[in-house]
Amino acid sequence: MDMLGDLESLQFEYGIQEEDRSWLYLQGRSRGLMIKACAHATFFCKLLCNLRESFHEKQTSSCPLTGLLTGIPDDDELKVGIIGGGHLGKQLARVLLQLVPIPAENLRISTRRPEALDEFQKLGIQCFYHNPYLVDWANVLFLCCLPSQLPNICLEIQTRLEKGCIVYSFVAAVPVARLKLLLNHTNILRPQYQCVENFVNIWGANKDITAALQDPMILQATCPYSPAGGIILNIKWLEGVLYAVLNICTARDMPHLQVLQLLNELLLSVHFEDCDKDGASCPKFQLHDFVSQIYSKNLSQRRPFPWFDLTAVQLKETPFGQHLSASTALQDHLTYRYCDSFGISLPQGQQPGVSTRL
Repeated sequence: MDMLGDLESLQFEYGIQEEDRSWLYLQGRSRGLMIKACAHATFFCKLLCNLRESFHEKQTSSCPLTGLLTGIPDDDELKVGIIGGGHLGKQLARVLLQLVPIPAENLRISTRRPEALDEFQKLGIQCFYHNPYLVDWANVLFLCCLPSQLPNICLEIQTRLEKGCIVYSFVAAVPVARLKLLLNHTNILRPQYQCVENFVNIWGANKDITAALQDPMILQATCPYSPAGGIILNIKWLEGVLYAVLNICTARDMPHLQVLQLLNELLLSVHFEDCDKDGASCPKFQLHDFVSQIYSKNLSQRRPFPWFDLTAVQLKETPFGQHLSASTALQDHLTYRYCDSFGISLPQGQQPGVSTRL
């Protein structure tokens, strides 16, 4: 039992003057941003892990002897690199390790002070200061550095980035169009968060981020369509996530019909209690949800999807964005799948996004 935990004199607010207490809401906002950022990164990595497991299952089912003998190829493993070992980088690493979960050997951190990451090195995570080496290895790269550090980092790594490597940026001050120029790369995701005034602080103060994301109320507040806690995610992030999955499938030269089937299995196979037993009335992804009608008519069945510029997806209107904004059923099913990936199932009437659409 923590006998000192409730002592008022040990609380953060105790030493703050009365005239400065009006700024305390910034503490809750900062914590909320951290929790949402880590939650969305975790969902993205969970989705990629499930995608790779599906690849492996299909490979072993079509060629069982080969699958049993060779196991999962190294290229099919999710290998996550984090540039930046500050507060955000460390919180993200803890969450990915525990909630995805990513094996320690599949997570590496490059930071100017690797000696400060002793807790991670004891877990078997490689921590060093060599950004190009990290980029050569990773297929998902999280940027958790300061804006002032970003230009030099981009200069170091831009020639080492493979086309399929997904760069996921938490550097809020640098827009995605600028990142594209700095990195000479288009496979970039950058979540954008909008903060509103007069919000109810639901983010807690004493739980670490991993524990917070196991609290059903806090987790529901991180749902893509939820405005709870005063922080709203720009839904273009969700579009970018879906098109990033399409790019991974295109890199494997997978026919688009198989890709659509895979997406439906990954994202739309979890249903509400009042859905039809066979899910026949539930939404299903179609080719024209992701590409124009003209392009879809000219795409043969064996052809993969085209390669998508993720920066353009997040900056411009897309077929999937139009479909998503018009279909509340799709929004609700994706929200339900999001919560289910964290082990929380919600009745349809309690979906965070039902009453407030972005």
